[in-house]
Amino acid sequence: MTRLPFDPDKLRKPDTGTTARRERARTGDGEDALSVTQLSLMIKDALTHHVKSPLRVVGELSNFRDRRHWYLSLKDEANVIDCVMFASAAAKVRFQPEQGQQVVATGRLDFYGPQGKTQLYLDKLEPVGIGALELRFRQLCEELRAAGYFDDAHKQPLPVFPQRLAVVTSESAAALQDVIRTAQQRWPGIELRLVDVRVQGDEAAAQIARAIERLSRHHGRLGIDAVILTRGGGSLEDLWAFNERIVADAIYACDLPVVAAIGHETDTTIAELVADLRCSTPTQAAAMLVPDRAAELQHVDQLEQRLRTGLLRYGQHQRARLDAIIRHEWFRKPAEYIGRLKREMDERHRRLATAQQQGLTTRSKEIEAMEKQLQAVSPLNVLTRGYSYTTDEQGRILRSTKDATGGQLIRTHLSDGTIDSRVEGRPAKPTSRRKSAKPTDTDPGLFGEG
Repeated sequence: MTRLPFDPDKLRKPDTGTTARRERARTGDGEDALSVTQLSLMIKDALTHHVKSPLRVVGELSNFRDRRHWYLSLKDEANVIDCVMFASAAAKVRFQPEQGQQVVATGRLDFYGPQGKTQLYLDKLEPVGIGALELRFRQLCEELRAAGYFDDAHKQPLPVFPQRLAVVTSESAAALQDVIRTAQQRWPGIELRLVDVRVQGDEAAAQIARAIERLSRHHGRLGIDAVILTRGGGSLEDLWAFNERIVADAIYACDLPVVAAIGHETDTTIAELVADLRCSTPTQAAAMLVPDRAAELQHVDQLEQRLRTGLLRYGQHQRARLDAIIRHEWFRKPAEYIGRLKREMDERHRRLATAQQQGLTTRSKEIEAMEKQLQAVSPLNVLTRGYSYTTDEQGRILRSTKDATGGQLIRTHLSDGTIDSRVEGRPAKPTSRRKSAKPTDTDPGLFGEG
């Protein structure tokens, strides 16, 4: 690019109005000096009238900041220039700027006086070596793949015998006629519902996403079994509506199976990658969803033939079994067969009775043995040897003289009955074993009134 030499004499004098008031100052030697504002206006005027616009600048993108307006820098091996891209222009950029990316920036050079900065104000930003749309497509694919949008685990199965399908496309699209013709040929009873949307242009992505969302929300009331999303071929720009994130989100969240066929066989869109099934053409999309009447009739004929063959084989098998029974010896001599069965039943009855008797005998012996063990450790058995035990009125055993009080009614338990007594006075303290005397039966200190 050729630049004109800078000529200060050709600079336009700054405006003397309210927006650019001349301010003069005197130097020490009396000569006139420019104010900062005057110098800023001179720079701005030189850039406006002596630098060709628009400029196309190639460089490495750095310091990118998205503050609704975009702020970034372009640099090469030796220099850096700051750039600004206002939100209205940034909204038209078809890729996501990344640090270190080589780009071509188109815009005008201007001087921003309040900050003393010469900046490139951008109207357009493109990647170097690859189209902006192609780069944006790759970036969004990576983003959606990481989020699981393309995973097979999220794909829904197609209905086996759908009754009503929704076709999301343009009413004037040739793809619609392909779908209608294929569906009527394969299954005349299928019902198709057209959802007319724009399939190209600025409003297309929003209309497509809104149509899919409404079908998903109301499919029960509408009786829709699946969705065909389709359009004919075109350039990447023509098909770009099917690469927008809002369309991918709508397909991913749809409760209905979505079959997508966008463009020609060589075209691939993000909508097709997210859909439950991708088809190369609208005709193939209809064929994958609509059953083939001729094939189904042939299948029914095959099932009928298999059923007939199965019934015939079953009848032959049962006839063979019946013939075998008729030929069997016992069938010809029923009395002998019944006699043998009776003898077998009598023998089994005898064995059962013997087993029962043996079981009862064994259990009786076990009970007698346990009874003897219980008698051996029974307290009543101890009483027959001359021992006794004493309780109070509540039946609690008195284990010590301390457990009895004067006037208390006590009961002595013997082997053949009980004796009730009343304690008189305090019980005598037990004496030492060496000095103890054998009590007599009449000792009132030991036994109370009988």
